[in-house]
Amino acid sequence: MNFKAVDMQLLNTISDIKAIPRGAVNIRKDGKPVVRQSSPNIFVGPNSANNGLLVEIKPGTRNETVHVPVIVTRSGFHDQVYNTFIVGEGADITIIAGCGIHNDSHSDSGHDGIHEIIVKKGARMKYVEKHYGEGNGEGKRILNPTTKIILETGAVAEMEMVQIKGVDDTVRTTIAHIGDKANLKIVERLMTHGTQKAESDIKLNIEGRGASGQILSRSVGRDDSLQIFKAAMAGRSECVGHVECDAIIMDRAKIQSIPELIAENAEAVLTHEAAIGKIAGEQLIKLMSLGLTEKEAIDTILEGFLR
Repeated sequence: MNFKAVDMQLLNTISDIKAIPRGAVNIRKDGKPVVRQSSPNIFVGPNSANNGLLVEIKPGTRNETVHVPVIVTRSGFHDQVYNTFIVGEGADITIIAGCGIHNDSHSDSGHDGIHEIIVKKGARMKYVEKHYGEGNGEGKRILNPTTKIILETGAVAEMEMVQIKGVDDTVRTTIAHIGDKANLKIVERLMTHGTQKAESDIKLNIEGRGASGQILSRSVGRDDSLQIFKAAMAGRSECVGHVECDAIIMDRAKIQSIPELIAENAEAVLTHEAAIGKIAGEQLIKLMSLGLTEKEAIDTILEGFLR
């Protein structure tokens, strides 16, 4: 497959891909897989309905990465895909996903990724999903990912969900079921500007004894953008759960944080913290005293905040 310069720019931005990776990989472009290869320990192929991807990691697989990025470059094209990831018992792997959209037209372009992730007993997984949009057209760049994740006994997973820039509308839906002594950490980072809208709807069902769940959200709202952060956490056994929302609001942006904590067991310990506010003036003064302009000082603060 000969990729165009715009393709490689998108792939590098969302997945740090500068060349086709070795090992397990699936690159989807404009609704079709254009690169697909398995490794000895990771199978990558079509699902049974032939409407998406099946990735199966063998039990005990260690220190391997599978890349499954999606790019959309066709103007006015809406892509939808159903992906299933099965991480075998005792495995320890990284999944690099993400979607980039280039749209120079007046028609909207979008991608809906519907993912099911099963992390088997004692397995560990890191999942990284970055979203990015670019282009000079007035058409929107729309991304609506839906993820269902199941953690079996003793499984550990960290999910990093990042919206870099250029996404006009997004609704992120994440539903998790956490088993005995399993742990899930979700880290969300995003910036909105212009008239962009971003909604996160995360539900953690902490069902197993000794299980834990954590949701950390860091965001920046600029211009006339709107952000809605919904975090629901249900503790159904002896467990620990924590939700933290930390946001910077600028210009005329609006940010809402809507928590929901449900304890269905006397031994469930669930907590929530939220802070929304502007950049502190003393932060700007300190950086500007080092020779930075006000814009440079703001950019420095925002870059550090979203890391």
